[in-house]
Amino acid sequence: MTNVVTGLERFVEQPPGEALAVRLGLLTNPSGIDRRMRSSINLLAEHPSLTLTAPYGPEHGVRGEAQAGEHIEGSIDPRSGLPIHSLYGATRIPPADMLDGIDTMVIDLQDIGARFTTYISTVAHVIDACAEHGKGVIILDRPNPLTGTRVTGNVLNAGYVSFIGIHPIPILHGLTIGEFGRLWARDRQLPTPVIVPMDGWRRAMWFDGTALPWVPPSPNLPTLDSTLIFPGTCLLEGTNLSEGRGTTRPFEIIGAPWVEPDVLADALTELALDGVSFRPVYFTPMFSKHTDARCGGVQTHVSDREAFDSVTFGPWLLATLKRLYPDDFAWLPPNDGSHFIDKLAGGSGLRKAIDAEASIEDLLAGWSREAAAFERDRSDILLY
Repeated sequence: MTNVVTGLERFVEQPPGEALAVRLGLLTNPSGIDRRMRSSINLLAEHPSLTLTAPYGPEHGVRGEAQAGEHIEGSIDPRSGLPIHSLYGATRIPPADMLDGIDTMVIDLQDIGARFTTYISTVAHVIDACAEHGKGVIILDRPNPLTGTRVTGNVLNAGYVSFIGIHPIPILHGLTIGEFGRLWARDRQLPTPVIVPMDGWRRAMWFDGTALPWVPPSPNLPTLDSTLIFPGTCLLEGTNLSEGRGTTRPFEIIGAPWVEPDVLADALTELALDGVSFRPVYFTPMFSKHTDARCGGVQTHVSDREAFDSVTFGPWLLATLKRLYPDDFAWLPPNDGSHFIDKLAGGSGLRKAIDAEASIEDLLAGWSREAAAFERDRSDILLY
């Protein structure tokens, strides 16, 4: 195990010149801590050489007070007394008046390296807004918990850009949040953010090899295992099945009232996917889909995380569910003209392949070619 030093810890120990004698905003959430569990808000607010004027919150809020998709209003931070600006409420793009009180935005967020997390979308919007209004950006880098070597899945089709797919990158992009900021600025031809890099992180590291404390990056990713499985089972958000929200094991447990646990577990086992096994379960979600209804399903158990490919698992899972339960399985109906599954999948190809009972092997082969092309394209923005 390596003692990785985060960008936050390096920033607090020796702030770069761009952070001195200026008013700072701070985009963060509960994952923004040092190894002693001290919040980046408190560390910057109490730092003798820094002037923090306002925290900014992404989805789930600055202090993690909101569930997935819950809109958040501005407020006052109870400890620092500073005004909190929400970027997951009335607006997701900071307007000029929201940036008036700062000169530079500091970003300290623990991302998970998956395309459809909203944190990188918020980072992208903040970089855009700061460039437009003449503000600086400093990103305090943190590990990609799923390693920086996993680049898998199709690249987002430009016609399907949304808040859960902001840029043409694969489902797993293998970037740290600082590297994503560099990629976004490069592709948008914007000023490159100042990155405070980590010390000691290597691309092949999993999060539990960093000696850093694990803080759930969102309320529904409580463990590294749930985070590892999430890129595959998150696709169920575009269907009428529960992805396990409202249980103690979101994204590990999935199912619906009409699923027969043993039948599904046996069918998934027959796929002989590497590094994973499936346990039949019953569960009752306390919120989200199928609230208070008994569901049947499976829990995904990863036995070899190096061999398990969650992105490959997702399409096979959907195809199996559609085959076993053709009269019950359904895509969520289109909203604002697009199926939600298409936004998650970065295009309509996955949905159409499942509906046509097309070859999953052929679909995944195409995804692999797209990921390989992206991996070559990202080489100039890597920091480690």
